[in-house]
Amino acid sequence: MSSTAGGGTTQTGTGQTGPAERLGLTNGMVVQELGWDNDTDDALRVAIEDAIDADMVDGDYGNVVDAVLLWWRDEDGDLVDGLVEALTDLVGGGVIWLLTPKIGRPNAVDAADIAEAAPIAGLSQTTSAAVSKDWSATRLVAPKTVA
Repeated sequence: MSSTAGGGTTQTGTGQTGPAERLGLTNGMVVQELGWDNDTDDALRVAIEDAIDADMVDGDYGNVVDAVLLWWRDEDGDLVDGLVEALTDLVGGGVIWLLTPKIGRPNAVDAADIAEAAPIAGLSQTTSAAVSKDWSATRLVAPKTVA
């Protein structure tokens, strides 16, 4: 009975999908965190570090990373500059998850600003994910290049 009730063969067999899973972050990935401040969501940070089974690295890491978690607020300055900086250590095919305060929260970033800044920084906006009560996540990727 329990084998069918929970749908045990699916990834979401428990009925719970955590924020790290929604972001596609898995064990063994190297995730760089930029823009951390006292307003970031610690529960989300812990969930990500649990999922990758490691601490996130900072901007001084000096090696390639699989994904960048960029916390960004309206008061943080020029979003294009922030996105370009986030690309510095990103491996080809990696993703930037832009985390911004949800609309209605202090320092929320307008979706139009993200849509405008991403292509200027050489990125494409692909999807959004609900990751916490106060923060929204937008997935940004660099266009694939022909080798």
